[in-house]
Amino acid sequence: MYRSEPLPLSVWIVNPFDDIPGEGLPPLRYWSLARILAGRGHDVTWWTAAWSHRRKAARTTPLHTRDEEGFAVRLVAVRPYTKNISFARLGSHRDFGRTFERLANESIAAGKLERPDIILASLPPLEGPEAAARLAKRLDANLVVDLMDVWPETFERLLPGPQWLRKTLYPLLFGRMATRRRALLEAADAVSSCAHGYLDVIPEATSGDKPRHVCHLGAWLPEFDAPPRLIDEIPAASTVPAAESTATGVAETKQPTAASSSAPLACVYSGTLEAGQDLDTLLSAARLLSAQGVSATLHVAGTGRLEPSLRSAAESLRGSCSVRVHGLLDRGAYVRLLSECDVGLVLVKPESLVAVPYKVCDYASAGLAIVNSLPGELERFVSEYRAGVPYTAGSGDSLARAIASLAGDRRRLLDMRHGSRRLAEAEFDRDKTYARFADWLEGISRASRG
Repeated sequence: MYRSEPLPLSVWIVNPFDDIPGEGLPPLRYWSLARILAGRGHDVTWWTAAWSHRRKAARTTPLHTRDEEGFAVRLVAVRPYTKNISFARLGSHRDFGRTFERLANESIAAGKLERPDIILASLPPLEGPEAAARLAKRLDANLVVDLMDVWPETFERLLPGPQWLRKTLYPLLFGRMATRRRALLEAADAVSSCAHGYLDVIPEATSGDKPRHVCHLGAWLPEFDAPPRLIDEIPAASTVPAAESTATGVAETKQPTAASSSAPLACVYSGTLEAGQDLDTLLSAARLLSAQGVSATLHVAGTGRLEPSLRSAAESLRGSCSVRVHGLLDRGAYVRLLSECDVGLVLVKPESLVAVPYKVCDYASAGLAIVNSLPGELERFVSEYRAGVPYTAGSGDSLARAIASLAGDRRRLLDMRHGSRRLAEAEFDRDKTYARFADWLEGISRASRG
């Protein structure tokens, strides 16, 4: 049942993963939402883990967050983990749910916190929103479950053996998690998601007539300049001198340039270097492009278990196409790298069930033509805005053809770069999309039904 509440609201956000104030800009999903809600006068508390998922390091309570951002951050003690796929991580999630629920009850009982009107909890993990559901029932609050991934289906691809064996093992190993998710979403008063695709593949997320809303992960557009202009159908020539390399190998200038047809095509992949990414295909494509004499540089920004092997393979490549592995860049270096590139590579295997990853929002904001492996929602976006070209995951030949087609037709490339920026402005601008997310949450609080 929806409970009508007067404004301003007391809102709890429950998410252990996103970077918090003090861990680097720009604000991601929950920081952006918390900032907007607080700016409207709502009392916002963000419950998060005391262990950083991205940095794999302990966190401390950020100083002056309430004064500077307008909302509070409450850290929940959890055990550390170093691998994203591990029993230690699952144990850390259990710690988060149990400790969050205990701290919330104790704080309410002691009068240190007011009863929340809305609890918005991210899924995954399961344990956080399950604890939020129990608290919402006890405290008479509206529960909103925010879908960030298809969990636990994403684990099926990690099981050993052929597909028929994975299909057999999955319900035995993860059926209980699927049952818990179904019960959680049935208990929710409303469901939000970072992609339409997640609503499409999780039946219980769309059952009944409860409110639903999609707010993509998005990006902060002012970080990036728009792509170079076209003058009389010809790319405007750059007047910016060539930048010198920095210690990270990333050029200092942010000024976009219109690459000539003789300049190497600059492509970038950003993200984790793990099994769900199509990194072997990247290396295969690089060899094919060199064999064809296509001049290109394929940049890789990120870290993970596959970084050492990827570096070794990249160093062994010879020819006109090279792979440069930068590791995990700070935000400034990352923005400079994207600003110096022409193409953003979405090297994600479709079986990962990712819909519209963070990297795509950044690529589009930087005005990079998108080479995409993912079907569904992202494929429709890229096609609708004429923002890039598809390739078939697992096929080095397909990826090489996509890159070569852009290297050989710079006018088409520039058209796609402008289409990509239009995509960012229409679909991924956090200033707009998170304001609408906040509007929707406020609307839930006003709605009531018998």
